Amino acid sequence: MGVDEALMSALFASVEAGVYAVDDKHRVIACNPWAEHLLGYEPGALVGVDAHRALHPSAPETAAVPAQRPIPKDVAPGRRTGGHRAVLRRADGTPLQVWCTAAPLPAELGGGEGAVVVFHDATAEREREGRRAERYAHSETMREQAEYDLAEATWLGELTLAMTSTLDTDEALHRLVRQLVPRLADTALIDLAEGHGYRRAAGAHHVAGVLPAALSDQGEVLPRHPAHHTAVSLVMQGGTTRHLTDLTPAPPEENDLMSVVQAQEAFVIPLRLRATTFGALTLTRAPAGPPFDAADRALAEEVARRISLGLDNTRLHAAQADIATALQRALLTDLPDVPGIELAAHYQPAQHTAEVGGDWYDAFLLHDGDLVLVIGDVTGHDIQAASRMSELRNMLRTLVVDRPEEAPGQILRRLDTAQARLTLADSATAILTRLRRSTSGAWQASWSVAGHPPPLLITGDDVGYLTGARAMLLGLRPTTERPTTDTELPDDATLLLYTDALVESRTQSLDEGMARLRRHVMTHHHLPLSELCAKLARDLGDPRDDITLIAARTPPRTPTG
Repeated sequence: MGVDEALMSALFASVEAGVYAVDDKHRVIACNPWAEHLLGYEPGALVGVDAHRALHPSAPETAAVPAQRPIPKDVAPGRRTGGHRAVLRRADGTPLQVWCTAAPLPAELGGGEGAVVVFHDATAEREREGRRAERYAHSETMREQAEYDLAEATWLGELTLAMTSTLDTDEALHRLVRQLVPRLADTALIDLAEGHGYRRAAGAHHVAGVLPAALSDQGEVLPRHPAHHTAVSLVMQGGTTRHLTDLTPAPPEENDLMSVVQAQEAFVIPLRLRATTFGALTLTRAPAGPPFDAADRALAEEVARRISLGLDNTRLHAAQADIATALQRALLTDLPDVPGIELAAHYQPAQHTAEVGGDWYDAFLLHDGDLVLVIGDVTGHDIQAASRMSELRNMLRTLVVDRPEEAPGQILRRLDTAQARLTLADSATAILTRLRRSTSGAWQASWSVAGHPPPLLITGDDVGYLTGARAMLLGLRPTTERPTTDTELPDDATLLLYTDALVESRTQSLDEGMARLRRHVMTHHHLPLSELCAKLARDLGDPRDDITLIAARTPPRTPTG
């Protein structure tokens, strides 16, 4: 056919597959070097051997392999086989698993009804499949590890959220211990340092009802386990994590807390941050569960670190609130003693937060005997707001005393101009009221409102808001003219000034709050003035904000005759 025989010989010799040819007597009449290499024969040694006897192991040698027929019988006459698995025997007697294809030997080559066999080493393929399986198994392991790490990170995030979503320490700790069981332990206990000892702040067990209802020192009916108590005390004194493995109850106290929760071992981990020890976290496991290992310890210490951050945040927040509250209380005025009129004031700081600092009231006498009442609210709820409030309060005092003859609206206008120039506050609301006693003995009130809820006037059974003399809040347009309104206060009348937290909150509008305040005052206006102010703050105020009230009550009419 014109094909170069040398080229065909080169291809036959170089192909990386075993090739051999047998005649009708099963003798090998030709083979390529790769066949000799795979079968372990020296060059030329394979030619002439009986392929069926030499290359095909008998059934006893490979019981798992079916008996194989002579290849020429499978391919004659003119039939081809391919892609089947077989076992060939190497020259040293060891088996070689192969994939092979056989075809009839062309008659013109003179081999009778012989065959040509092409085979590949199946062992290498199995090794490749094994490597693929190993890579797949490794990828599955990595995927499972990634899923575990993600679940752990999510869980730790939930713990952090439990600690930071409230500033009530005990509430946060109760939320947290419920998330520790059974994820990390069978039992979780948190003890907080208190004085020279500690108190149990929270506890949870993976089975409801196992722990006592009260876990505090005052309510705990179960005695402490000696080893656990010692470990907690050492941690409170600056010690590191303790791993308790001997929690056998000490007679006669057989029913201590560790026995009740069936603790076989426990971690006692310090809740510590920057050399400050807040308490200790105890985690226990029962015999039925797996023992703690190094990974559990590392995770438990990370949990303790997050608890410590939350406790420190709560402590710092409370300290800031205490500072702001103390500062604001220090800036609130002692009420003057004014003959012929009763005064009362009430200040209630926000609960659980640092939402304090912006409200203030003031009351002072001028040289002519007039009484000045002020209530206001500076934007902001922090120490800076308290500081700005102090500056604005002192500036207003100065302006009133400097020009007592000016009307309240004129004084508020000058205050607005001064605070804009000096940047005393971003914005603020206020009511400035002057009470003056006439020669007839009646009390006259003049006031001006700068963006503040209106004064409330109570006269007998009539309660109403004084809606006059209103202008925008301070800090927007310093040159704005501010009106002043005058009215005479009847005998036994009460004038009430208050901040917005008494009538406005996230759950009710200002109009709803003002209507509610009016109804409440109508019911309780007979109370002494200080009691009335305290009751209004307690019953109506938004506890998330600070609340301030100041009130003046004129004397009742004196009977004649």
